[in-house]
Formats: sequence, structure tokens, C-alpha cells
Amino acid sequence: MKKIDFNETDIIGEVESVNAEKVIVSLQELPDLTSVHSAKIGELIAIATSNHSIFTIGSVTDVHRSYAQNTDGISAESESITSMLTVVNQLESVFIGTLLNVQGKNVNKFKRGIEDFPSPGDKVYSFDSENLTLFMNSITELSKAISPLTLGKYAIDKQSIANLNGDKFFQKHAAILGSTGSGKSWLVSKLLEEASNLDFSNIIVFDVHGEYHTLTTGEEGFATYLKIAGPSDTELRKDILYLPFWTLNREELQSIVLDRTDHDAPNQANRFNQHILEQKETTVTKNGNDIEITGDSSIPFKMSTLLTALKQDDEGKAISPKTSKPIKGPWNGKLTRFIARLESKSQDKRYAFMFNPPEETYSYDWLQKLYQVLLSTPEGGNGIKVIDFSAVPSDVLPIVTGVIGRLIFDLQSWIHADNRTPVALVCDEAHLYLPTRDLMTAGESQPVRNFERIAKEGRKYGVSLVVVSQRPSDLNRTILSQCNNFIVLRLTNGTDQSSVRTMLPDSMSQFLTQLPVLDTGEAIAVGDAVIMPTKIVLDKPKYEPDSNTKQFWNDWDQRPFDLGILKQAIGNMRAQTYLKHS
Repeated sequence: MKKIDFNETDIIGEVESVNAEKVIVSLQELPDLTSVHSAKIGELIAIATSNHSIFTIGSVTDVHRSYAQNTDGISAESESITSMLTVVNQLESVFIGTLLNVQGKNVNKFKRGIEDFPSPGDKVYSFDSENLTLFMNSITELSKAISPLTLGKYAIDKQSIANLNGDKFFQKHAAILGSTGSGKSWLVSKLLEEASNLDFSNIIVFDVHGEYHTLTTGEEGFATYLKIAGPSDTELRKDILYLPFWTLNREELQSIVLDRTDHDAPNQANRFNQHILEQKETTVTKNGNDIEITGDSSIPFKMSTLLTALKQDDEGKAISPKTSKPIKGPWNGKLTRFIARLESKSQDKRYAFMFNPPEETYSYDWLQKLYQVLLSTPEGGNGIKVIDFSAVPSDVLPIVTGVIGRLIFDLQSWIHADNRTPVALVCDEAHLYLPTRDLMTAGESQPVRNFERIAKEGRKYGVSLVVVSQRPSDLNRTILSQCNNFIVLRLTNGTDQSSVRTMLPDSMSQFLTQLPVLDTGEAIAVGDAVIMPTKIVLDKPKYEPDSNTKQFWNDWDQRPFDLGILKQAIGNMRAQTYLKHS
């Protein structure tokens, strides 16, 4: 590869001032006031150092022109206002890395970090077309050697492939953020498409709106389709997912059925936990196992048996030690409201996937079958699973996602480190079930805590989060703060922009000033997985998601409302699921 060489014609100015995050450059004086300087926002600059083979690389974030009064050599007869002014052109640039144009036998080596900070007076160079091509080629070559994850092209040189470090992208969590219509779904589809090229990729997608089903269909579909069982799903099928209530731990179950404001809540929780433990111990004994368990152990038991035991407590009698006459038992009347809530949930058809699953799900070995569906990576098969939550009511959604996340984390934590296969959870529309604390309802607190734990500890156990949201300001702060990689598409809301900026170092946040003016399919990529933080143009995925963006004006001009679909739609609405119609 040819070495990058800068010459005198590439000089655009010199360093005026510098700090740890950015540099201010005074641009060379232009021949007249009407000239336009070549420096533009987003372009790269190279700053000379004391070592002639080392250049500090920056990205321009601001260009401004000002005028200073010039009284030197101005005659009294001068009538020109412009002759009394001096043009001052400056640019600001953030540091993105170091270029070593010669390193032993290698040339044009780029690395993150600053090896030699500039000093005032150092020469600053622009990249001509040849040097830019050489530099971007070196970036592409470097990225090929570090688990390349290809998402598009660099905006400054659309011939150069923009690769991210796939290992670092998933190891340290990632966030994909952008307003509706900015291209988030395209990006997620492209990400999954790239992962499908690996032999044993293991990704679970929480598909809230059912838009990624296109990745699971056709001969070349690369993902497995799953859906949470709806009220009309009463039999086991390979594409239907049940989460029986016994897979929930005590806190998750209590978050569904226990009212903490009830003055008898401590008594209710006590008896609830005690009976669950007893029933699980009975199941273990029946299956000939000799193990010690806790109330959180995922052991099958019957809800009908639990309700019977609770009712016996609620109606129980005791014998007075003084009069030897029957009196109310210690729990008598204290569980009535709790039992009513538990029965109500058990009969709620929206919770049928949890409280009324098929009989087969009560078998002792069914948990292994559930995990096989969620985590299997068959060679030549589909290790990417798309779970369709579109038929799940919004108030149930946080519970379901939280249980799946916790089940995955629990299993991974009990597998020896040498035997773990890493798994990533792609949380689409994450703000709907991972809200900030001030937006969180009582029922959402436990599921959110499950994901907060994954965000903080998941890396150690091979569990990664990729949170996708159009409202980062509504997204849980703890989870977002643990993301070390951000791909941010167009964001027009000032509150959302501020939320993202607070998660990045000040030097990196300068890149986000472009967010409101990004085109659809353009993104700013920053983080540990990004070799050079900059704007990228996303590649179009082979399988586009079913985003259902309607063409309002054209449809109003061409399509009447189809009265024939009313019966079918009303049936779906009443059944709270998509029914099969003839």
C-alpha cells in the first residue's frame, strides 16, 4: 500500500489552541473576503506532531468566520470598508485517533487514542482525494482483522466499508436510537443478517410490532419465528411459546398478584411463598430427585393445588387454649383479597400463556425443552429467534420480556464459563417495557430490575443487550448508561438528543450535533466497537422489515376503506389475537 504523504498544498492552517478533547485551528488567510474555505463539518484533518511519521487525526465539528478591525496601512482616503477588516477563519475538531504513516514495514496504521497531543503552531493538513482513499482503505483493512460487522459505508468516502468490531459491539452492550422513520428497523435487519452469516449465532429478538417476521419466511429466511401464545392457542406448537407461571421466581409472581398497599400483604406473601416451596418440594420428591431447592427454583406445580392450600389457610380454624373452643386461625380472613386477585389473573385469558398452559408444560423436563427453543444453535440452522409480541397486551409486555430475560441470565450464570455460548437479546421498542423510573408502574419494576442486572452483570455471563428505541429520553437510565456502543440515527427531539449526549464523553458528544439533519439510513456510530467514530451510510438489508409505513396522501387518493375487513378485525380485537379466517 502506498504511504500517505502530506505536502505544502494540503496545509489549511495551524493549531491555535488545544485541550484534552478538541483543537481550535486558525485557517490560512484567503486571498479575498468572497473566497470560501474548503474545511467542512464532518471532514477529517491531520495535525503534524514532533514525530514526522505520526499525525493526530481529528474530525471537524465547527467552522466559523469572524472579522477583526485592521488599522495597519489604511490611508485616510480609503473608501473600502473591507480594506479595514481582517478575516479570521477557524475550525474546531475533536480527536479521533492517531495515524502512523510509517511503522516498521507497515504504512498507514490508524489506532484509537492520542499518542502525541498537538501544540499551538503545529501545521494542520486536509486530506486530498488520494490520501483520503488511502486512509479509509487502511481503516477497512484494519477492521477486517477484528471480527468485522459490516453495516454500511463511511459517509466521507462511500467506497470504504464501515466495519464495526463484532465482538466489542455485543460484549459491552449497544444502543440503536433514532426517531420513527429514520431507519432503525433497517439497521436491526442488517445487523441480524450479518450475524446470520456466522455458523452459531445466538440472538433473541423481542419483536414488539411483528415487523421482523419477513426474516423468518421464504427459502432463504435466516431466523426462527416464535410467538407468545394468545388466548386462542391451546395446544403446543413449535412456533408457540408458553411461559408457565412456575418458571417465574417469587418476586415476579408477587409483582403480578400481590398488592403491596394491602395491610395484609406481608401475611399474604408469607403463605404464598411457603406453599409454593412445599409444592415444589413435593414435585421434586415425586420425580425421585434428592436436591435442596428454594422457592425460586423453576419446578412445576399446579395452580389449583396452590389455591386450595391458600383457601384452607384463609378459612382455617384453631382451638383456643383458654376455652378449647374453635376460633379463627392465624391466617383466617387475611388472604381473601389475595386469593381473589390470584384467581382473577388465572382466569384472565391475556395471561393464558402463563396461568393456563397445556398440560405437557407441567412435566418435570419441560423446562429443558423451553431452553432448547430459546438457545439452540443448530449447525446450518437458525440460531436467530424472532419472538413476536404483537398480540401481547401492553400491560403484560414488561412481565413477559422480563421473565425471558431473567430465564436466559439465570441459566447462563449456572453454566461453567468454559461451556457458555454467548447470547444477545435485541430489545426492539425498549422504551415500552424498560422505562425510566419516573414512568415505571408497580408491575414494571421487577421486570426492569431483571434487565438492569443483565446490563450490569451480563458481560461476565455471556449475555448481551442491544436496546432499540425511538424515545431514548423514556428509556431506563441504568440500562442505557451500561451501553458502550451507540448507533444513533436521526433524532429531532431536543430531549432525546440531550439524553444521548449525557451518555457519551464530551468529545464524542460533538458528533451528535448532526442528528437533526441526518437523512434516512444515515447514522452516527460511536463506542468501543467503532474503529473511527463518524457518520455512516447504512446498507439496505436483503430482507426488509415489515415496518408498515403507510403512504397517507397516496392511499387517501387511491384506496377507499375496505368494509370487508371489519368482521375479521373486530373478531381479532375481541379475541385479543390474530384469528385464522377463511
